[in-house]
Amino acid sequence: MIVFNNVTKKYGENVGLINASVHIKSGDFVFLVGPSGAGKTTFIKLILKEIEPDGGNIILAGRDITKIGRREIPDIRQKIGMVFQDFRLLEKKTVYENVSFAMEVLHKSRSEIRERVPHVLELVDIADKANRYPSELSAGEQQRVGIARALANKPRMLICDEPTGNLDPITAMDIMALLEQINIRGTTILMVTHAKDIVDKMNKRVVAIDHGHIVRDEEGSYGYARQNQEDDLYIPGFTAFMDSPIKAATMQLDPDLAEAIMGKTVARPDPVEYDVDSMLSTYLDGGEDIYE
Repeated sequence: MIVFNNVTKKYGENVGLINASVHIKSGDFVFLVGPSGAGKTTFIKLILKEIEPDGGNIILAGRDITKIGRREIPDIRQKIGMVFQDFRLLEKKTVYENVSFAMEVLHKSRSEIRERVPHVLELVDIADKANRYPSELSAGEQQRVGIARALANKPRMLICDEPTGNLDPITAMDIMALLEQINIRGTTILMVTHAKDIVDKMNKRVVAIDHGHIVRDEEGSYGYARQNQEDDLYIPGFTAFMDSPIKAATMQLDPDLAEAIMGKTVARPDPVEYDVDSMLSTYLDGGEDIYE
């Protein structure tokens, strides 16, 4: 589904990615983790063709997207569903209208919309809220609407950007259970997250990025890598101790200290209001800089 072959992206003196190589198969569920500024956003923007790599190539669903023209970008993006941390729902539209809008901008027929929207609302277990507005929903329900909208056009993969960041722990796990069911049905999922507890519980594939390097790629927990039959804690930022760019830096720490380090949270800014109608239309038409 996604292949990065020695992809490099720099912003002047700043590093986005350095010789990154990752293969994600169709149907995979992958967590993309790493400290802020590590290169996660660059990774996603490259998939969405919002930016171009300086070197290497990217294959999406068997197609080298580094060699396509701007007119072909909308077709690429229609294969990808986006789920955001802050939901980005249209406040003046009902749940049904929020989901149908994603199909309307692609000029889908009314009959197809009438058939598809109830189906995805049922899939995310929110069909009974079809006529309600976002302000009448809980945060978890709003995220379910966001997932339904992302699924409306039958994407081959979902990119989820901190989808549980604004949710309480119980609701967050409900959303993760939903994403897992969607994955079981065949949709590839790439999820950007800092939620160590969720990654640990899900026990899926974890790709860790630090200072633009892919430093870890294996199934397991957020911070531990099996090396020499011992559990070593991966601490983002210690790349100076790496033997090579693809080996994770590790340290032996007291378990309580390790948990304290990996469990720290960062205060998040208040949600920002978006002109989502314009953003979604521009995104599907091939416009740039929509991910941020």
